[in-house]
Amino acid sequence: MADLPVMATVTSKSSLPVADTGLIDPRTILTSIQEAVYDWRLDSDQINWGANAGPLLKVAHASQIATGRGYAKLLDPDCAASRYEAVVNGGERDFGAGVAYQVHYCLLPGGPGSETKVWIEDTGRWFAGMSGRPQRAHGVIRVINERHASEQRRAHLSRFDELTGQMTRLRLGEVLGDMIGSAQRYRTSLGFLLVAIENVGAINDAYGFAAADEVIACVTRRIRSCMRGGDGLGRYSGNKFGIIVNGCDTAEMPIAAQRFIEAVCSQPVPTHVGPVVVRILVGGVLVPRHGRSARAVMSAAQEALELCKTTRRRSFVAYAPSVAREEQRRENIRLADEILSGLNERRLLFAYEPIVDARTRETVLHEGLVRLRKPDGAVLAAAAIVPISEKLGFVRLIDHRVLELAVDCLIAHPRARLTINLSAETAADPEWLTALALKLYRHSGVASRLTVEITETAAMADFDTMRRFIGTMKEHGTRVAIDDFGAGHTSFRALRALDVDMVKIDGAFIQNMTRSSDDRFFVRTLIDVAGHLGVDTVAKWVQDEETVRLLASWGCRYLQGALIGPASLRPPWEGTNTEFVPAARIVGNM
Repeated sequence: MADLPVMATVTSKSSLPVADTGLIDPRTILTSIQEAVYDWRLDSDQINWGANAGPLLKVAHASQIATGRGYAKLLDPDCAASRYEAVVNGGERDFGAGVAYQVHYCLLPGGPGSETKVWIEDTGRWFAGMSGRPQRAHGVIRVINERHASEQRRAHLSRFDELTGQMTRLRLGEVLGDMIGSAQRYRTSLGFLLVAIENVGAINDAYGFAAADEVIACVTRRIRSCMRGGDGLGRYSGNKFGIIVNGCDTAEMPIAAQRFIEAVCSQPVPTHVGPVVVRILVGGVLVPRHGRSARAVMSAAQEALELCKTTRRRSFVAYAPSVAREEQRRENIRLADEILSGLNERRLLFAYEPIVDARTRETVLHEGLVRLRKPDGAVLAAAAIVPISEKLGFVRLIDHRVLELAVDCLIAHPRARLTINLSAETAADPEWLTALALKLYRHSGVASRLTVEITETAAMADFDTMRRFIGTMKEHGTRVAIDDFGAGHTSFRALRALDVDMVKIDGAFIQNMTRSSDDRFFVRTLIDVAGHLGVDTVAKWVQDEETVRLLASWGCRYLQGALIGPASLRPPWEGTNTEFVPAARIVGNM
Protein backbone atom coordinates (compact mmCIF):
# COMPACT_ATOMS: atom_id res chain seq x y z
CA MET A 1 0.00 0.00 0.00
CA ALA A 2 1.37 3.43 -0.92
CA ASP A 3 2.41 5.72 1.88
CA LEU A 4 -0.45 7.90 3.10
CA PRO A 5 0.20 11.67 3.13
CA VAL A 6 0.82 13.34 6.43
CA MET A 7 -2.19 15.21 7.80
CA ALA A 8 -0.92 18.14 9.88
CA THR A 9 2.10 19.82 11.37
CA VAL A 10 2.51 19.66 15.15
CA THR A 11 2.66 23.20 16.51
CA SER A 12 2.56 22.36 20.21
CA LYS A 13 3.50 19.54 22.53
CA SER A 14 1.36 16.44 22.04
CA SER A 15 1.16 12.95 23.43
CA LEU A 16 0.59 11.56 19.90
CA PRO A 17 3.51 9.61 18.33
CA VAL A 18 5.23 11.66 15.64
CA ALA A 19 7.66 10.90 12.79
CA ASP A 20 11.22 12.17 12.80
CA THR A 21 10.12 15.05 10.61
CA GLY A 22 7.82 16.31 13.37
CA LEU A 23 4.68 15.45 11.32
CA ILE A 24 1.82 13.26 12.63
CA ASP A 25 1.62 9.82 11.00
CA PRO A 26 -2.11 9.17 10.35
CA ARG A 27 -1.58 5.40 10.26
CA THR A 28 -0.32 5.56 13.83
CA ILE A 29 -3.45 7.48 14.83
CA LEU A 30 -5.73 4.87 13.24
CA THR A 31 -3.85 2.05 14.93
CA SER A 32 -4.20 3.76 18.31
CA ILE A 33 -7.98 4.05 17.98
CA GLN A 34 -8.45 0.46 16.73
CA GLU A 35 -9.21 1.30 13.11
CA ALA A 36 -7.60 0.09 9.92
CA VAL A 37 -7.48 1.59 6.41
CA TYR A 38 -7.79 -0.31 3.13
CA ASP A 39 -7.60 0.31 -0.61
CA TRP A 40 -9.52 -2.13 -2.80
CA ARG A 41 -8.82 -2.41 -6.53
CA LEU A 42 -11.92 -4.06 -7.95
CA ASP A 43 -10.39 -4.70 -11.38
CA SER A 44 -7.67 -6.90 -9.82
CA ASP A 45 -9.61 -7.69 -6.63
CA GLN A 46 -6.51 -6.82 -4.58
CA ILE A 47 -6.89 -5.17 -1.17
CA ASN A 48 -4.04 -3.24 0.40
CA TRP A 49 -4.45 -2.90 4.16
CA GLY A 50 -2.91 -0.84 6.89
CA ALA A 51 -0.35 -2.74 8.95
CA ASN A 52 -2.73 -3.25 11.90
CA ALA A 53 -5.58 -4.87 9.92
CA GLY A 54 -4.58 -8.47 10.64
CA PRO A 55 -4.44 -8.17 14.45
CA LEU A 56 -7.56 -5.97 14.45
CA LEU A 57 -9.60 -8.55 12.49
CA LYS A 58 -8.01 -11.48 14.36
CA VAL A 59 -6.99 -13.26 11.12
CA ALA A 60 -4.10 -15.70 11.25
CA HIS A 61 -2.61 -14.90 7.81
CA ALA A 62 -2.60 -11.67 5.82
CA SER A 63 -3.37 -13.72 2.67
CA GLN A 64 -6.88 -14.38 4.01
CA ILE A 65 -7.86 -10.76 3.47
CA ALA A 66 -5.58 -9.87 0.56
CA THR A 67 -8.41 -10.09 -2.01
CA GLY A 68 -12.07 -9.18 -2.08
CA ARG A 69 -13.04 -12.82 -2.57
CA GLY A 70 -10.85 -13.97 0.30
CA TYR A 71 -12.33 -11.26 2.57
CA ALA A 72 -15.84 -12.26 1.51
CA LYS A 73 -15.19 -15.88 2.58
CA LEU A 74 -14.87 -14.67 6.18
CA LEU A 75 -18.38 -13.15 6.17
CA ASP A 76 -20.92 -14.72 8.52
CA PRO A 77 -23.41 -16.57 6.26
CA ASP A 78 -26.27 -15.26 8.43
CA CYS A 79 -25.28 -11.66 7.64
CA ALA A 80 -26.83 -10.30 4.43
CA ALA A 81 -24.87 -7.03 4.38
CA SER A 82 -21.35 -6.80 2.96
CA ARG A 83 -18.88 -4.32 1.49
CA TYR A 84 -19.37 -5.87 -1.95
CA GLU A 85 -23.14 -5.29 -1.80
CA ALA A 86 -22.64 -1.69 -0.65
CA VAL A 87 -20.13 -0.88 -3.42
CA VAL A 88 -21.13 -3.00 -6.44
CA ASN A 89 -24.88 -3.29 -5.93
CA GLY A 90 -25.55 0.02 -4.18
CA GLY A 91 -27.35 1.42 -7.22
CA GLU A 92 -25.73 4.88 -7.07
CA ARG A 93 -23.63 6.63 -9.76
CA ASP A 94 -20.25 8.31 -9.47
CA PHE A 95 -20.25 11.79 -11.00
CA GLY A 96 -16.54 12.37 -10.36
CA ALA A 97 -16.30 12.82 -6.59
CA GLY A 98 -16.92 9.17 -5.74
CA VAL A 99 -19.82 7.62 -3.81
CA ALA A 100 -19.80 7.35 -0.01
CA TYR A 101 -20.96 4.17 1.71
CA GLN A 102 -21.22 2.74 5.20
CA VAL A 103 -22.20 -0.82 6.04
CA HIS A 104 -22.22 -3.08 9.11
CA TYR A 105 -21.45 -6.80 8.80
CA CYS A 106 -20.02 -9.71 10.75
CA LEU A 107 -16.77 -11.61 10.07
CA LEU A 108 -15.81 -15.10 11.22
CA PRO A 109 -11.99 -14.85 11.38
CA GLY A 110 -11.63 -18.58 11.97
CA GLY A 111 -13.75 -19.43 8.95
CA PRO A 112 -17.26 -20.95 8.72
CA GLY A 113 -18.42 -22.44 12.01
CA SER A 114 -16.07 -20.26 14.05
CA GLU A 115 -17.49 -19.09 17.40
CA THR A 116 -15.42 -15.88 17.27
CA LYS A 117 -17.36 -13.06 15.66
CA VAL A 118 -16.04 -9.64 14.74
CA TRP A 119 -18.65 -6.99 13.96
CA ILE A 120 -17.40 -4.34 11.55
CA GLU A 121 -18.44 -0.81 10.70
CA ASP A 122 -17.06 -0.22 7.20
CA THR A 123 -17.00 3.42 6.02
CA GLY A 124 -15.56 4.41 2.67
CA ARG A 125 -15.93 5.86 -0.82
CA TRP A 126 -15.84 4.12 -4.19
CA PHE A 127 -14.83 5.55 -7.52
CA ALA A 128 -15.98 4.51 -10.98
CA GLY A 129 -13.84 3.57 -13.95
CA MET A 130 -14.42 4.50 -17.60
CA SER A 131 -17.35 2.08 -17.77
CA GLY A 132 -19.11 3.82 -14.89
CA ARG A 133 -18.82 0.68 -12.74
CA PRO A 134 -16.92 0.75 -9.42
CA GLN A 135 -13.17 0.36 -10.05
CA ARG A 136 -11.61 1.34 -6.76
CA ALA A 137 -12.76 1.76 -3.17
CA HIS A 138 -10.95 2.93 -0.07
CA GLY A 139 -12.08 3.37 3.49
CA VAL A 140 -11.73 2.59 7.16
CA ILE A 141 -12.96 -0.38 9.18
CA ARG A 142 -13.77 -0.27 12.89
CA VAL A 143 -14.56 -3.17 15.24
CA ILE A 144 -17.91 -2.50 16.94
CA ASN A 145 -18.51 -5.69 18.95
CA GLU A 146 -19.49 -3.82 22.11
CA ARG A 147 -21.75 -1.39 20.29
CA HIS A 148 -23.39 -4.21 18.34
CA ALA A 149 -24.01 -6.16 21.56
CA SER A 150 -25.58 -3.07 23.12
CA GLU A 151 -27.76 -2.46 20.07
CA GLN A 152 -28.80 -6.10 20.01
CA ARG A 153 -29.78 -5.92 23.66
CA ARG A 154 -31.83 -2.78 23.09
CA ALA A 155 -33.50 -4.41 20.11
CA HIS A 156 -34.22 -7.54 22.16
CA LEU A 157 -35.72 -5.53 25.03
CA SER A 158 -37.93 -3.69 22.56
CA ARG A 159 -39.43 -7.06 21.65
CA PHE A 160 -39.13 -9.11 24.84
CA ASP A 161 -39.75 -8.18 28.46
CA GLU A 162 -36.64 -8.39 30.64
CA LEU A 163 -38.35 -9.84 33.74
CA THR A 164 -40.55 -12.49 32.11
CA GLY A 165 -38.76 -13.15 28.83
CA GLN A 166 -42.09 -12.86 27.01
CA MET A 167 -43.13 -10.44 24.28
CA THR A 168 -43.44 -6.75 25.09
CA ARG A 169 -46.78 -5.06 24.53
CA LEU A 170 -45.54 -3.61 21.23
CA ARG A 171 -44.40 -6.99 19.93
CA LEU A 172 -47.56 -8.67 21.25
CA GLY A 173 -49.61 -6.18 19.23
CA GLU A 174 -47.58 -6.92 16.10
CA VAL A 175 -48.03 -10.68 16.46
CA LEU A 176 -51.72 -10.28 17.28
CA GLY A 177 -52.18 -8.10 14.19
CA ASP A 178 -50.53 -10.74 11.99
CA MET A 179 -52.70 -13.50 13.46
CA ILE A 180 -55.87 -11.42 13.02
CA GLY A 181 -54.97 -10.98 9.35
CA SER A 182 -54.41 -14.72 8.99
CA ALA A 183 -57.71 -15.50 10.72
CA GLN A 184 -59.54 -13.19 8.33
CA ARG A 185 -57.89 -14.71 5.27
CA TYR A 186 -58.53 -18.32 6.24
CA ARG A 187 -61.87 -17.71 8.00
CA THR A 188 -60.67 -19.07 11.34
CA SER A 189 -60.94 -17.57 14.83
CA LEU A 190 -58.76 -17.02 17.85
CA GLY A 191 -59.14 -15.70 21.37
CA PHE A 192 -57.28 -12.89 23.08
CA LEU A 193 -57.20 -13.05 26.87
CA LEU A 194 -56.09 -10.15 29.04
CA VAL A 195 -54.97 -11.46 32.43
CA ALA A 196 -54.47 -9.23 35.48
CA ILE A 197 -52.89 -10.18 38.80
CA GLU A 198 -55.54 -8.66 41.04
CA ASN A 199 -53.56 -8.17 44.24
CA VAL A 200 -50.11 -7.20 42.95
CA GLY A 201 -50.42 -3.74 44.55
CA ALA A 202 -51.08 -5.29 47.94
CA ILE A 203 -48.11 -7.63 47.44
CA ASN A 204 -45.89 -4.63 46.67
CA ASP A 205 -47.03 -2.87 49.84
CA ALA A 206 -46.83 -5.92 52.11
CA TYR A 207 -43.66 -7.65 50.89
CA GLY A 208 -41.83 -5.21 48.61
CA PHE A 209 -41.20 -4.95 44.88
CA ALA A 210 -38.75 -7.88 44.79
CA ALA A 211 -41.45 -10.28 45.99
CA ALA A 212 -43.92 -8.81 43.50
CA ASP A 213 -41.41 -9.40 40.69
CA GLU A 214 -41.07 -13.03 41.81
CA VAL A 215 -44.86 -13.37 41.71
CA ILE A 216 -45.04 -11.88 38.20
CA ALA A 217 -42.27 -14.18 36.95
CA CYS A 218 -43.92 -17.24 38.49
CA VAL A 219 -47.34 -16.36 37.08
CA THR A 220 -45.69 -16.06 33.65
CA ARG A 221 -44.20 -19.56 33.97
CA ARG A 222 -47.50 -21.05 35.09
CA ILE A 223 -49.36 -19.49 32.18
CA ARG A 224 -46.67 -20.62 29.76
CA SER A 225 -46.83 -24.18 31.10
CA CYS A 226 -50.41 -24.72 29.93
CA MET A 227 -50.20 -22.94 26.56
CA ARG A 228 -50.45 -24.88 23.33
CA GLY A 229 -48.21 -24.69 20.28
CA GLY A 230 -49.16 -21.67 18.20
CA ASP A 231 -50.35 -19.64 21.20
CA GLY A 232 -48.59 -16.40 22.16
CA LEU A 233 -47.85 -14.68 25.46
CA GLY A 234 -46.76 -11.12 26.18
CA ARG A 235 -46.50 -8.77 29.13
CA TYR A 236 -49.22 -6.18 28.49
CA SER A 237 -48.29 -3.93 31.43
CA GLY A 238 -46.91 -4.20 34.97
CA ASN A 239 -49.43 -6.74 36.30
CA LYS A 240 -51.18 -7.74 33.07
CA PHE A 241 -50.49 -10.37 30.43
CA GLY A 242 -51.92 -10.86 26.96
CA ILE A 243 -52.50 -14.41 25.73
CA ILE A 244 -53.23 -15.21 22.09
CA VAL A 245 -55.15 -18.51 22.00
CA ASN A 246 -54.96 -19.80 18.45
CA GLY A 247 -57.88 -21.71 16.92
CA CYS A 248 -60.27 -20.71 19.70
CA ASP A 249 -64.05 -20.31 19.30
CA THR A 250 -66.87 -19.03 21.52
CA ALA A 251 -67.25 -22.27 23.46
CA GLU A 252 -63.51 -22.85 23.92
CA MET A 253 -62.53 -19.38 25.15
CA PRO A 254 -63.99 -19.70 28.70
CA ILE A 255 -62.47 -23.18 28.96
CA ALA A 256 -59.05 -21.81 28.03
CA ALA A 257 -59.46 -18.94 30.50
CA GLN A 258 -60.35 -21.37 33.29
CA ARG A 259 -57.30 -23.48 32.45
CA PHE A 260 -55.03 -20.47 33.00
CA ILE A 261 -56.87 -19.40 36.16
CA GLU A 262 -56.42 -22.85 37.71
CA ALA A 263 -52.77 -23.05 36.66
CA VAL A 264 -51.98 -19.74 38.36
CA CYS A 265 -54.25 -19.82 41.43
CA SER A 266 -54.33 -23.50 42.39
CA GLN A 267 -51.46 -23.04 44.84
CA PRO A 268 -49.56 -20.11 46.43
CA VAL A 269 -46.55 -18.63 44.68
CA PRO A 270 -43.23 -19.30 46.48
CA THR A 271 -41.13 -16.17 47.10
CA HIS A 272 -38.14 -15.27 49.27
CA VAL A 273 -40.58 -13.92 51.90
CA GLY A 274 -42.70 -17.06 51.86
CA PRO A 275 -45.73 -18.29 49.89
CA VAL A 276 -48.02 -15.63 48.46
CA VAL A 277 -51.63 -16.27 47.44
CA VAL A 278 -52.40 -14.90 43.97
CA ARG A 279 -55.72 -14.24 42.26
CA ILE A 280 -56.08 -13.37 38.60
CA LEU A 281 -58.93 -11.91 36.56
CA VAL A 282 -59.37 -12.53 32.84
CA GLY A 283 -61.12 -10.56 30.11
CA GLY A 284 -61.53 -12.32 26.77
CA VAL A 285 -62.28 -11.29 23.19
CA LEU A 286 -63.23 -13.53 20.28
CA VAL A 287 -61.33 -12.50 17.15
CA PRO A 288 -62.07 -11.38 14.47
CA ARG A 289 -65.75 -11.28 15.47
CA HIS A 290 -65.22 -8.52 18.04
CA GLY A 291 -62.11 -6.85 16.64
CA ARG A 292 -60.38 -6.59 13.28
CA SER A 293 -57.23 -4.82 14.47
CA ALA A 294 -54.85 -5.42 17.37
CA ARG A 295 -55.75 -2.05 18.87
CA ALA A 296 -59.49 -2.75 18.77
CA VAL A 297 -59.03 -6.22 20.24
CA MET A 298 -56.83 -5.00 23.10
CA SER A 299 -59.31 -2.21 23.86
CA ALA A 300 -62.21 -4.70 23.96
CA ALA A 301 -60.19 -7.03 26.21
CA GLN A 302 -59.53 -4.13 28.59
CA GLU A 303 -63.26 -3.43 28.74
CA ALA A 304 -64.02 -7.08 29.52
CA LEU A 305 -61.36 -7.06 32.24
CA GLU A 306 -62.84 -3.91 33.80
CA LEU A 307 -66.27 -5.57 33.85
CA CYS A 308 -64.66 -8.55 35.55
CA LYS A 309 -63.24 -6.23 38.22
CA THR A 310 -66.58 -4.53 38.87
CA THR A 311 -68.63 -7.72 39.17
CA ARG A 312 -66.19 -9.23 41.69
CA ARG A 313 -68.05 -12.54 41.49
CA ARG A 314 -66.51 -13.76 38.27
CA SER A 315 -62.90 -14.46 37.33
CA PHE A 316 -63.61 -14.38 33.60
CA VAL A 317 -65.74 -12.11 31.43
CA ALA A 318 -66.08 -12.41 27.67
CA TYR A 319 -66.45 -9.18 25.74
CA ALA A 320 -69.86 -8.49 24.23
CA PRO A 321 -70.81 -5.33 22.33
CA SER A 322 -73.21 -3.04 24.20
CA VAL A 323 -75.39 -0.46 22.48
CA ALA A 324 -75.97 1.27 25.81
CA ARG A 325 -72.24 1.44 26.54
CA GLU A 326 -71.47 2.89 23.13
CA GLU A 327 -74.24 5.43 23.54
CA GLN A 328 -72.87 6.39 26.96
CA ARG A 329 -69.44 6.91 25.43
CA ARG A 330 -70.84 9.18 22.79
CA GLU A 331 -72.69 11.10 25.49
CA ASN A 332 -69.48 11.35 27.54
CA ILE A 333 -67.64 12.78 24.55
CA ARG A 334 -70.42 15.30 23.92
CA LEU A 335 -70.57 16.34 27.58
CA ALA A 336 -66.79 16.60 27.88
CA ASP A 337 -66.68 18.85 24.82
CA GLU A 338 -69.52 20.96 26.20
CA ILE A 339 -67.86 21.35 29.61
CA LEU A 340 -64.45 22.23 28.20
CA SER A 341 -66.01 24.71 25.77
CA GLY A 342 -67.91 26.24 28.68
CA LEU A 343 -64.70 26.60 30.67
CA ASN A 344 -62.90 28.23 27.76
CA GLU A 345 -65.80 30.61 27.12
CA ARG A 346 -66.27 31.45 30.82
CA ARG A 347 -69.81 30.06 30.96
CA LEU A 348 -69.33 28.39 34.34
CA LEU A 349 -71.32 30.15 37.09
CA PHE A 350 -72.82 29.73 40.55
CA ALA A 351 -76.29 28.97 41.79
CA TYR A 352 -76.58 30.28 45.37
CA GLU A 353 -78.38 28.07 47.88
CA PRO A 354 -79.12 29.69 51.27
CA ILE A 355 -78.04 28.23 54.59
CA VAL A 356 -79.92 29.64 57.62
CA ASP A 357 -79.65 29.72 61.40
CA ALA A 358 -81.80 26.88 62.77
CA ARG A 359 -83.43 29.08 65.45
CA THR A 360 -83.79 32.49 63.81
CA ARG A 361 -84.08 31.41 60.12
CA GLU A 362 -81.69 34.24 59.32
CA THR A 363 -79.50 33.51 56.28
CA VAL A 364 -75.87 33.25 57.38
CA LEU A 365 -74.14 32.03 54.21
CA HIS A 366 -74.77 30.53 50.78
CA GLU A 367 -73.45 27.44 49.08
CA GLY A 368 -72.06 28.21 45.63
CA LEU A 369 -73.26 25.29 43.48
CA VAL A 370 -71.50 25.06 40.12
CA ARG A 371 -73.59 25.45 36.97
CA LEU A 372 -72.80 25.53 33.25
CA ARG A 373 -74.77 27.82 30.99
CA LYS A 374 -75.20 26.27 27.53
CA PRO A 375 -75.07 28.41 24.37
CA ASP A 376 -78.85 28.08 24.04
CA GLY A 377 -79.35 29.57 27.52
CA ALA A 378 -80.22 26.34 29.35
CA VAL A 379 -78.19 25.59 32.46
CA LEU A 380 -76.56 22.28 33.43
CA ALA A 381 -76.49 21.39 37.13
CA ALA A 382 -73.49 20.00 39.01
CA ALA A 383 -74.75 16.42 38.71
CA ALA A 384 -74.34 16.68 34.92
CA ILE A 385 -70.90 18.30 35.12
CA VAL A 386 -68.84 17.04 38.04
CA PRO A 387 -69.03 13.19 37.72
CA ILE A 388 -67.95 13.16 34.08
CA SER A 389 -65.22 15.72 34.83
CA GLU A 390 -63.88 13.52 37.63
CA LYS A 391 -64.03 10.44 35.41
CA LEU A 392 -62.20 12.08 32.50
CA GLY A 393 -59.62 13.87 34.65
CA PHE A 394 -60.38 17.56 34.17
CA VAL A 395 -62.24 18.27 37.41
CA ARG A 396 -59.24 20.37 38.54
CA LEU A 397 -60.02 22.84 35.77
CA ILE A 398 -63.51 23.23 37.18
CA ASP A 399 -62.17 23.63 40.71
CA HIS A 400 -59.79 26.39 39.61
CA ARG A 401 -62.69 28.22 37.95
CA VAL A 402 -64.88 27.74 41.04
CA LEU A 403 -62.17 29.34 43.16
CA GLU A 404 -62.07 32.34 40.81
CA LEU A 405 -65.86 32.69 40.92
CA ALA A 406 -65.94 32.48 44.71
CA VAL A 407 -63.21 35.06 45.29
CA ASP A 408 -64.69 37.43 42.69
CA CYS A 409 -68.07 37.13 44.38
CA LEU A 410 -66.67 37.79 47.87
CA ILE A 411 -64.73 40.82 46.59
CA ALA A 412 -67.80 42.26 44.82
CA HIS A 413 -70.12 41.65 47.79
CA PRO A 414 -68.49 42.42 51.16
CA ARG A 415 -71.54 41.08 53.04
CA ALA A 416 -71.38 37.71 51.28
CA ARG A 417 -70.28 34.47 52.92
CA LEU A 418 -69.76 31.47 50.65
CA THR A 419 -69.10 27.76 50.87
CA ILE A 420 -67.79 25.92 47.80
CA ASN A 421 -67.21 22.25 46.96
CA LEU A 422 -63.77 20.87 46.19
CA SER A 423 -62.88 17.49 44.68
CA ALA A 424 -60.55 15.10 46.48
CA GLU A 425 -58.18 15.21 43.49
CA THR A 426 -57.82 18.98 43.72
CA ALA A 427 -57.37 18.93 47.49
CA ALA A 428 -54.01 17.25 46.85
CA ASP A 429 -53.10 19.68 44.05
CA PRO A 430 -50.36 22.14 45.11
CA GLU A 431 -51.21 24.42 42.17
CA TRP A 432 -54.74 24.99 43.49
CA LEU A 433 -53.42 25.73 46.98
CA THR A 434 -50.90 28.18 45.52
CA ALA A 435 -53.66 29.90 43.54
CA LEU A 436 -55.78 30.14 46.71
CA ALA A 437 -52.88 31.59 48.73
CA LEU A 438 -52.18 34.26 46.08
CA LYS A 439 -55.82 35.33 45.86
CA LEU A 440 -56.24 35.53 49.62
CA TYR A 441 -52.99 37.46 49.95
CA ARG A 442 -54.12 40.03 47.38
CA HIS A 443 -57.62 40.42 48.84
CA SER A 444 -57.66 40.69 52.62
CA GLY A 445 -60.97 39.95 54.30
CA VAL A 446 -61.95 37.24 51.82
CA ALA A 447 -60.50 34.22 53.65
CA SER A 448 -62.73 34.51 56.75
CA ARG A 449 -65.86 34.57 54.57
CA LEU A 450 -64.92 31.48 52.51
CA THR A 451 -65.63 27.87 53.50
CA VAL A 452 -64.34 24.92 51.46
CA GLU A 453 -66.27 21.64 51.53
CA ILE A 454 -64.80 18.17 51.04
CA THR A 455 -66.90 15.01 51.15
CA GLU A 456 -66.56 12.61 54.03
CA THR A 457 -65.73 9.70 51.73
CA ALA A 458 -62.94 11.70 50.10
CA ALA A 459 -61.58 12.71 53.51
CA MET A 460 -61.47 9.12 54.73
CA ALA A 461 -60.05 7.73 51.48
CA ASP A 462 -56.77 9.61 51.97
CA PHE A 463 -56.87 10.72 55.58
CA ASP A 464 -53.29 12.03 55.87
CA THR A 465 -53.54 14.11 52.69
CA MET A 466 -56.84 15.61 53.83
CA ARG A 467 -55.48 16.42 57.26
CA ARG A 468 -52.57 18.30 55.69
CA PHE A 469 -54.98 20.08 53.34
CA ILE A 470 -57.21 21.18 56.21
CA GLY A 471 -54.19 22.43 58.14
CA THR A 472 -53.10 24.50 55.13
CA MET A 473 -56.58 25.97 54.71
CA LYS A 474 -56.67 27.01 58.36
CA GLU A 475 -53.27 28.66 58.05
CA HIS A 476 -54.81 30.84 55.32
CA GLY A 477 -57.77 31.68 57.58
CA THR A 478 -60.31 29.75 55.52
CA ARG A 479 -62.94 27.51 57.10
CA VAL A 480 -63.33 23.84 56.15
CA ALA A 481 -66.50 21.72 56.15
CA ILE A 482 -67.08 17.99 55.71
CA ASP A 483 -69.95 17.42 53.31
CA ASP A 484 -72.33 14.43 53.42
CA PHE A 485 -71.27 13.72 56.99
CA GLY A 486 -72.50 10.29 58.10
CA ALA A 487 -72.32 8.65 54.67
CA GLY A 488 -68.86 7.27 55.39
CA HIS A 489 -69.39 6.76 59.14
CA THR A 490 -66.39 8.79 60.23
CA SER A 491 -65.21 7.79 63.68
CA PHE A 492 -65.16 10.16 66.65
CA ARG A 493 -61.36 9.99 66.68
CA ALA A 494 -61.07 10.73 62.93
CA LEU A 495 -63.41 13.73 63.18
CA ARG A 496 -61.35 15.14 66.02
CA ALA A 497 -58.10 14.57 64.12
CA LEU A 498 -59.40 16.37 61.02
CA ASP A 499 -60.16 19.52 63.05
CA VAL A 500 -62.79 20.92 60.67
CA ASP A 501 -65.06 23.89 61.40
CA MET A 502 -68.32 22.47 60.13
CA VAL A 503 -70.04 19.21 59.20
CA LYS A 504 -72.95 19.00 56.80
CA ILE A 505 -75.12 16.01 57.69
CA ASP A 506 -75.96 13.78 54.74
CA GLY A 507 -79.46 14.65 53.51
CA ALA A 508 -80.37 10.96 53.17
CA PHE A 509 -80.65 10.83 56.97
CA ILE A 510 -82.53 14.12 57.22
CA GLN A 511 -85.29 13.63 54.66
CA ASN A 512 -86.81 10.57 56.37
CA MET A 513 -86.10 11.63 59.95
CA THR A 514 -89.75 12.13 60.93
CA ARG A 515 -90.60 8.61 59.74
CA SER A 516 -87.51 6.69 60.84
CA SER A 517 -86.45 6.25 64.46
CA ASP A 518 -83.09 4.92 63.26
CA ASP A 519 -82.43 8.10 61.29
CA ARG A 520 -83.50 10.25 64.25
CA PHE A 521 -81.12 8.42 66.55
CA PHE A 522 -78.27 8.61 64.06
CA VAL A 523 -78.71 12.33 63.32
CA ARG A 524 -78.99 13.22 67.00
CA THR A 525 -75.81 11.24 67.73
CA LEU A 526 -73.93 13.04 64.94
CA ILE A 527 -75.06 16.42 66.27
CA ASP A 528 -73.99 15.46 69.80
CA VAL A 529 -70.56 14.26 68.61
CA ALA A 530 -69.98 17.43 66.56
CA GLY A 531 -71.20 19.66 69.40
CA HIS A 532 -68.84 17.97 71.85
CA LEU A 533 -65.95 18.80 69.50
CA GLY A 534 -67.11 22.39 68.99
CA VAL A 535 -67.95 21.79 65.32
CA ASP A 536 -70.94 23.52 63.71
CA THR A 537 -73.57 21.29 62.09
CA VAL A 538 -75.64 21.88 58.96
CA ALA A 539 -78.65 19.68 58.18
CA LYS A 540 -79.17 19.21 54.43
CA TRP A 541 -82.38 18.39 52.53
CA VAL A 542 -84.66 19.93 55.15
CA GLN A 543 -88.23 19.66 53.80
CA ASP A 544 -90.73 20.21 56.64
CA GLU A 545 -91.26 22.12 59.88
CA GLU A 546 -91.34 19.03 62.10
CA THR A 547 -87.79 18.20 60.97
CA VAL A 548 -86.75 21.78 61.75
CA ARG A 549 -88.25 21.53 65.26
CA LEU A 550 -86.38 18.31 66.03
CA LEU A 551 -83.06 19.56 64.65
CA ALA A 552 -83.25 22.83 66.56
CA SER A 553 -84.09 21.01 69.82
CA TRP A 554 -81.03 18.79 69.40
CA GLY A 555 -78.70 21.72 68.86
CA CYS A 556 -78.22 21.63 65.06
CA ARG A 557 -76.80 25.04 64.15
CA TYR A 558 -77.78 25.55 60.49
CA LEU A 559 -80.38 24.34 57.98
CA GLN A 560 -80.34 23.90 54.20
CA GLY A 561 -82.87 22.42 51.78
CA ALA A 562 -86.14 22.84 49.89
CA LEU A 563 -87.97 24.30 52.90
CA ILE A 564 -85.27 26.93 53.42
CA GLY A 565 -85.04 28.01 49.79
CA PRO A 566 -83.90 26.77 46.38
CA ALA A 567 -80.64 27.62 44.68
CA SER A 568 -80.82 30.71 42.48
CA LEU A 569 -78.55 31.99 39.74
CA ARG A 570 -79.17 35.51 40.98
CA PRO A 571 -76.80 36.55 43.77
CA PRO A 572 -78.98 37.32 46.81
CA TRP A 573 -77.01 40.32 48.06
CA GLU A 574 -78.28 43.86 47.70
CA GLY A 575 -77.37 45.94 44.68
CA THR A 576 -76.95 43.09 42.22
CA ASN A 577 -78.15 43.38 38.65
CA THR A 578 -77.32 39.81 37.68
CA GLU A 579 -79.88 38.11 35.49
CA PHE A 580 -82.25 35.71 37.25
CA VAL A 581 -82.69 32.31 35.62
CA PRO A 582 -85.82 30.40 36.69
CA ALA A 583 -85.26 26.99 38.27
CA ALA A 584 -87.31 25.39 35.51
CA ARG A 585 -84.50 26.11 33.06
CA ILE A 586 -81.87 24.32 35.14
CA VAL A 587 -81.22 20.82 33.78
CA GLY A 588 -80.68 18.25 36.54
CA ASN A 589 -80.39 18.51 40.30
CA MET A 590 -77.86 19.89 42.80
